[in-house]
Amino acid sequence: MLSETTISERKACSLVGLSRATMRYQSQRSPEERELTERIKAIAFERRRFGYRRVHQLLRREGAEVNHKKVYRLYREAGLAVRKRKRRKGVMGERQPLVLPDAPNHTWSMDFVMDSLSNGRRIKCLTIVDDFTKECLDIPVAMGISGEQVTRTLDAIAAFRGYPKAVRTDQGPEFTGRALD
Repeated sequence: MLSETTISERKACSLVGLSRATMRYQSQRSPEERELTERIKAIAFERRRFGYRRVHQLLRREGAEVNHKKVYRLYREAGLAVRKRKRRKGVMGERQPLVLPDAPNHTWSMDFVMDSLSNGRRIKCLTIVDDFTKECLDIPVAMGISGEQVTRTLDAIAAFRGYPKAVRTDQGPEFTGRALD
Protein backbone atom coordinates (compact mmCIF):
# COMPACT_ATOMS: atom_id res chain seq x y z
CA MET A 1 0.00 0.00 0.00
CA LEU A 2 2.87 2.36 0.74
CA SER A 3 4.23 1.98 -2.78
CA GLU A 4 0.91 3.22 -4.21
CA THR A 5 0.86 6.41 -2.12
CA THR A 6 3.31 9.24 -1.60
CA ILE A 7 3.18 8.96 2.18
CA SER A 8 6.28 7.70 3.98
CA GLU A 9 6.41 4.56 6.09
CA ARG A 10 7.14 6.59 9.24
CA LYS A 11 4.12 8.85 8.68
CA ALA A 12 1.81 5.93 7.80
CA CYS A 13 2.79 4.01 10.94
CA SER A 14 2.26 7.04 13.17
CA LEU A 15 -1.19 7.70 11.63
CA VAL A 16 -2.27 4.11 12.22
CA GLY A 17 -0.60 3.92 15.65
CA LEU A 18 1.67 1.05 14.68
CA SER A 19 5.32 0.63 15.56
CA ARG A 20 7.69 0.57 12.57
CA ALA A 21 9.36 -2.53 14.01
CA THR A 22 5.98 -4.28 13.98
CA MET A 23 5.47 -3.17 10.40
CA ARG A 24 8.75 -4.73 9.28
CA TYR A 25 8.56 -7.89 11.44
CA GLN A 26 8.53 -11.22 9.60
CA SER A 27 8.20 -14.38 11.67
CA GLN A 28 10.99 -16.91 11.39
CA ARG A 29 9.78 -20.49 11.68
CA SER A 30 12.33 -22.95 12.89
CA PRO A 31 13.18 -25.90 10.63
CA GLU A 32 12.01 -28.27 13.39
CA GLU A 33 8.58 -26.64 13.35
CA ARG A 34 8.38 -26.96 9.55
CA GLU A 35 9.29 -30.66 9.82
CA LEU A 36 6.67 -31.12 12.54
CA THR A 37 4.03 -29.44 10.37
CA GLU A 38 4.88 -31.75 7.47
CA ARG A 39 4.68 -34.80 9.77
CA ILE A 40 1.29 -33.63 11.12
CA LYS A 41 0.01 -33.23 7.55
CA ALA A 42 1.31 -36.68 6.60
CA ILE A 43 -0.43 -38.32 9.57
CA ALA A 44 -3.66 -36.39 8.94
CA PHE A 45 -3.78 -37.41 5.27
CA GLU A 46 -2.89 -41.00 6.12
CA ARG A 47 -5.59 -41.22 8.81
CA ARG A 48 -8.37 -38.82 7.89
CA ARG A 49 -10.53 -39.54 10.96
CA PHE A 50 -7.76 -38.50 13.37
CA GLY A 51 -8.05 -35.12 15.05
CA TYR A 52 -5.21 -33.16 16.61
CA ARG A 53 -5.38 -35.14 19.87
CA ARG A 54 -4.79 -38.50 18.18
CA VAL A 55 -2.14 -36.97 15.93
CA HIS A 56 -0.43 -35.71 19.10
CA GLN A 57 -0.52 -39.22 20.58
CA LEU A 58 1.05 -40.71 17.44
CA LEU A 59 3.77 -38.07 17.46
CA ARG A 60 4.52 -38.85 21.12
CA ARG A 61 4.74 -42.58 20.29
CA GLU A 62 7.20 -41.75 17.52
CA GLY A 63 9.35 -40.01 20.13
CA ALA A 64 8.62 -36.37 19.35
CA GLU A 65 8.76 -34.12 22.42
CA VAL A 66 5.89 -31.83 21.50
CA ASN A 67 3.18 -30.04 23.44
CA HIS A 68 -0.48 -30.73 22.56
CA LYS A 69 -1.12 -26.97 22.26
CA LYS A 70 1.60 -26.65 19.63
CA VAL A 71 0.15 -29.61 17.71
CA TYR A 72 -3.27 -27.94 17.85
CA ARG A 73 -1.87 -24.62 16.58
CA LEU A 74 0.03 -26.24 13.70
CA TYR A 75 -2.94 -28.49 12.88
CA ARG A 76 -5.24 -25.47 12.56
CA GLU A 77 -2.67 -23.34 10.66
CA ALA A 78 -2.29 -26.16 8.13
CA GLY A 79 -6.05 -25.93 7.55
CA LEU A 80 -6.68 -29.45 8.79
CA ALA A 81 -9.93 -30.52 10.38
CA VAL A 82 -11.78 -33.79 10.74
CA ARG A 83 -14.79 -33.80 8.47
CA LYS A 84 -18.13 -34.44 10.10
CA ARG A 85 -19.65 -37.75 9.14
CA LYS A 86 -22.73 -37.49 7.03
CA ARG A 87 -25.80 -39.02 8.55
CA ARG A 88 -26.86 -42.08 6.62
CA LYS A 89 -30.50 -41.74 5.69
CA GLY A 90 -32.68 -44.80 5.41
CA VAL A 91 -33.73 -45.77 1.93
CA MET A 92 -36.97 -43.98 1.25
CA GLY A 93 -38.91 -45.60 -1.52
CA GLU A 94 -41.61 -43.89 -3.48
CA ARG A 95 -44.49 -42.79 -1.26
CA GLN A 96 -47.47 -45.07 -1.54
CA PRO A 97 -51.00 -43.67 -1.23
CA LEU A 98 -52.78 -44.50 2.02
CA VAL A 99 -54.90 -47.55 1.24
CA LEU A 100 -57.87 -48.36 3.45
CA PRO A 101 -57.78 -52.02 4.51
CA ASP A 102 -60.77 -54.11 3.42
CA ALA A 103 -60.16 -57.21 5.55
CA PRO A 104 -58.40 -58.26 8.76
CA ASN A 105 -54.67 -58.85 8.39
CA HIS A 106 -54.50 -56.59 5.32
CA THR A 107 -52.23 -53.93 6.89
CA TRP A 108 -50.58 -53.56 10.26
CA SER A 109 -49.29 -50.31 11.75
CA MET A 110 -46.27 -50.17 14.05
CA ASP A 111 -44.98 -47.32 16.17
CA PHE A 112 -42.86 -46.72 19.25
CA VAL A 113 -44.24 -45.03 22.36
CA MET A 114 -41.84 -43.72 25.01
CA ASP A 115 -42.67 -43.41 28.70
CA SER A 116 -40.76 -43.04 31.94
CA LEU A 117 -41.03 -44.96 35.18
CA SER A 118 -41.36 -43.40 38.64
CA ASN A 119 -37.60 -43.77 39.15
CA GLY A 120 -36.88 -41.77 35.96
CA ARG A 121 -35.83 -44.66 33.70
CA ARG A 122 -37.26 -44.55 30.20
CA ILE A 123 -39.11 -47.46 28.61
CA LYS A 124 -40.01 -48.15 25.00
CA CYS A 125 -43.28 -49.76 23.93
CA LEU A 126 -43.75 -51.12 20.42
CA THR A 127 -47.42 -50.98 19.46
CA ILE A 128 -48.60 -53.21 16.61
CA VAL A 129 -52.19 -52.64 15.45
CA ASP A 130 -54.33 -54.29 12.76
CA ASP A 131 -55.69 -51.34 10.75
CA PHE A 132 -59.00 -53.01 9.80
CA THR A 133 -60.10 -54.37 13.18
CA LYS A 134 -58.18 -51.76 15.24
CA GLU A 135 -57.07 -54.68 17.37
CA CYS A 136 -53.80 -54.27 19.25
CA LEU A 137 -51.83 -57.34 18.25
CA ASP A 138 -48.92 -56.91 20.66
CA ILE A 139 -47.19 -54.34 22.85
CA PRO A 140 -43.69 -55.50 23.80
CA VAL A 141 -42.14 -53.29 26.49
CA ALA A 142 -38.40 -52.94 27.17
CA MET A 143 -35.74 -50.39 28.04
CA GLY A 144 -34.63 -50.52 24.41
CA ILE A 145 -35.98 -52.45 21.43
CA SER A 146 -33.66 -53.28 18.54
CA GLY A 147 -34.57 -54.08 14.95
CA GLU A 148 -33.98 -57.79 15.64
CA GLN A 149 -36.49 -57.71 18.50
CA VAL A 150 -39.02 -56.07 16.16
CA THR A 151 -38.62 -58.91 13.64
CA ARG A 152 -38.92 -61.55 16.39
CA THR A 153 -42.16 -59.94 17.59
CA LEU A 154 -43.59 -59.82 14.06
CA ASP A 155 -42.68 -63.48 13.52
CA ALA A 156 -44.38 -64.46 16.80
CA ILE A 157 -47.61 -62.68 15.77
CA ALA A 158 -47.44 -64.15 12.27
CA ALA A 159 -47.23 -67.67 13.73
CA PHE A 160 -50.84 -67.24 14.94
CA ARG A 161 -52.36 -64.84 12.39
CA GLY A 162 -50.19 -65.08 9.27
CA TYR A 163 -48.26 -62.20 7.69
CA PRO A 164 -50.06 -59.05 6.53
CA LYS A 165 -49.97 -57.78 2.95
CA ALA A 166 -48.39 -54.50 4.12
CA VAL A 167 -46.81 -53.05 7.25
CA ARG A 168 -47.01 -49.30 7.86
CA THR A 169 -44.28 -47.58 9.92
CA ASP A 170 -42.93 -44.07 10.48
CA GLN A 171 -39.48 -44.99 9.06
CA GLY A 172 -37.73 -44.62 12.43
CA PRO A 173 -34.22 -46.03 13.00
CA GLU A 174 -35.53 -49.34 14.36
CA PHE A 175 -37.61 -49.86 11.21
CA THR A 176 -35.03 -48.78 8.62
CA GLY A 177 -32.21 -51.01 9.90
CA ARG A 178 -30.87 -54.09 8.17
CA ALA A 179 -32.77 -56.43 10.52
CA LEU A 180 -36.08 -55.66 8.77
CA ASP A 181 -34.81 -56.11 5.19
